[in-house]
Amino acid sequence: MNDPTSRRDFLKISALGLGAMTAVPGATASTTMPEGGSSPSSDIAVWVTAGDKRFAADRPIPWQRAAPKVAGDTIYLDPSKKFQEILGFGGAFTDGACYMFNQLAPSAREQLLHELFHPAEMGLNVCRTCIGSSDCSTVAYTYDDGEEDRELKRFSIARDREYILPVLRQARQINPDLFLFASPWSPPGWMKWNRSMLGGSMNRKYLGTYAHYFVKFLQAYGAEGAPIQAVTSQNEVDTDQNGAMPACVWAQECEMEFISDHLGPLLESSKLSAKIWILDHNYSLWGRAVCELEDPDVRRYGNAIAWHCYSGTADMISKAHDAHPDAEMYWTEGGGNLDEPHCMDNWAKWSAVLSGALRNWCRSLTVWNLALDESGKPNIGPYPCAGLVIIHSQTKELARIGLYWALAHYARAIKRGAHRIDSQTQANGLEHVAVENPSGQKVLVLTNPGPARFVQLEVAASRASVPLRENSVSTLAWS
Repeated sequence: MNDPTSRRDFLKISALGLGAMTAVPGATASTTMPEGGSSPSSDIAVWVTAGDKRFAADRPIPWQRAAPKVAGDTIYLDPSKKFQEILGFGGAFTDGACYMFNQLAPSAREQLLHELFHPAEMGLNVCRTCIGSSDCSTVAYTYDDGEEDRELKRFSIARDREYILPVLRQARQINPDLFLFASPWSPPGWMKWNRSMLGGSMNRKYLGTYAHYFVKFLQAYGAEGAPIQAVTSQNEVDTDQNGAMPACVWAQECEMEFISDHLGPLLESSKLSAKIWILDHNYSLWGRAVCELEDPDVRRYGNAIAWHCYSGTADMISKAHDAHPDAEMYWTEGGGNLDEPHCMDNWAKWSAVLSGALRNWCRSLTVWNLALDESGKPNIGPYPCAGLVIIHSQTKELARIGLYWALAHYARAIKRGAHRIDSQTQANGLEHVAVENPSGQKVLVLTNPGPARFVQLEVAASRASVPLRENSVSTLAWS
């Protein structure tokens, strides 16, 4: 008798139920194909985003003996080869995002923040906030606007107390393991040559004052119950954004001097534990990052690189890693625009970006705005940014963009302390990344931007046949 479930039918089967996700524990990682090693002890749990499915539980996949070989594409995993430890996943608490959270009724806001941050849900735990305003803000501001104030007598974070700090505290209450890093889009205008927050470049005579500005920010946020674990010296050091939004150009030697002579020593003498991440800009600037870390004083205080994905390719991160294997890599910004034709269903596009960053040594993935409205507002900049969650300005209805569902496949399954493990394939057009969670559970995220297909997964002496839907992201997990 023929099995009534054809391959075509099987590709359409999925059972809804995020509750099944409780079967997916923590994360740790490794790399290389083992000649031996232990075989899996459980079937493969599967979650899929494709078509009308959104991180939906699919039919479990059984393991079989690896021999004899079968025709088709194969992915080989070697849990004995481990790479970087994973810190986590998250998004940006911009002024605009926190404003939108505050437009929701308290119960709706609590429900959304629970969805985003609770460890049993998305579990976002590495998030960004802004030192002053970014382009996604209700207004342009710093903590010391006005005429020159070298003693920082006017310094105040009062504006952030309205809705940014309450949201940060609420998120930390939901997820006590929340790691926060902070980036400035511009120093106060009086510290720049153009005397404005918009565009321009840093005036080096204020570097010492600006270091004290950072310290005041860190101390103030700590006192408010929102401690910051890392800072970058500047968001996107190599662009002034044509003077259309808060931005600041930093010459390479200026950033180096700021870190080695001012900010690093001041953080140390102030007994502040916040780390410094350099660059905070695109892959294409990997050469600049390598050169900065050639300076031992920069490396002493800032031996970590923050990356954006808007220019260059992820393998450029590995060029920096090869030059400085002890430097840590963090992916600190990537996000879509509302004018993209497939903003709501481009999960495969974004999953490929996220996999690329992880396969090239990044310890965390932090996307751009956690929330904005249906027009990409609040926004004082020129880009129609899309929030990870869209909160409709009038109805307060929620929508989740393609990037949200891509991120879900990583954040829900890969836990802090995971290590990336080796995964290899010759399959064309298939993106993949694998980790081992601290519990020993293995997690594999597969991104298939093309038509439906089958691939073989091989671990030690075991093999499984994995169906991949068209334009899909699949998370596989097993013990």
